[in-house]
Formats: sequence, structure tokens, C-alpha cells
Amino acid sequence: MRRPAQQHTSLPTSRNAYMETRQWLLDRHGPVCAYCERRVSSKSITMDHVTPRKGKTAFDRRDNLVLACPACNALKADQPFLAFLLARRARAASLLRYGGHLSPMLLDLAREIAGPEASARAERLSDPDYPYLD
Repeated sequence: MRRPAQQHTSLPTSRNAYMETRQWLLDRHGPVCAYCERRVSSKSITMDHVTPRKGKTAFDRRDNLVLACPACNALKADQPFLAFLLARRARAASLLRYGGHLSPMLLDLAREIAGPEASARAERLSDPDYPYLD
């Protein structure tokens, strides 16, 4: 019996697909940093690899990319995901709100770091039908 092919949550990202992902995130959230929730101009918002890619194209997929302000992107640089979120746990809650498309493993780690209350709040706020700002 053949095993089913592994299904990725997104395809490897070519330069065109990278720009499509950027536009998809802008359409979905606007130019908001997934780490600090700061609004910046759509021209200056950057894309960040949540898990640093270090030359590996496998990390160049939609489920590993978020919008980030230039300051957070520079601060994160090639830091491991956990180290960056643990340095400021509010980043994990922000990532849950603006990174719902990320891989399940990354979201599970962010939920663990953010804690149950922050995770529940992020889930409420990411729902487009939720009428309150909390």
C-alpha cells in the first residue's frame, strides 16, 4: 500500500510567489507587524522567516513567513524562533493573531509561550466577525 504524499500547508516560494504571499498578508492584515502589532507603511513593511531560512528554500514557504516592521525584523535577524519569543512573550500572542497561517508546530509553540489567556484573546481578535477590540 502506498503512503500518501506529504502535504505541505504551502508550496516552496519562488520570487513571484514570495510577492504574492506578501500581498496576501497585506490584504489580510494590512501593514501590521506580526511581532509587535505596530502599523507601518506598506512600502516599508518587510517579510520575515519565522524559522530562519539560513539558505534553505524549504523555509521559504507561506507557512513560515509573516509581515514584520523593519525594527523587529532587524532585532530578530537569525535568532531562533523560541529565543526571540521568549525574550518578550507578548510577541507570541501577536504572532498568534497575525500568523494564523503558520505551520501547526510554530502555532503550538507560540500558544505555549503566550499562555492560555493571551492565546484565547489572540484567537478572538483574529476572528473577522468579533465586534470588540478587547
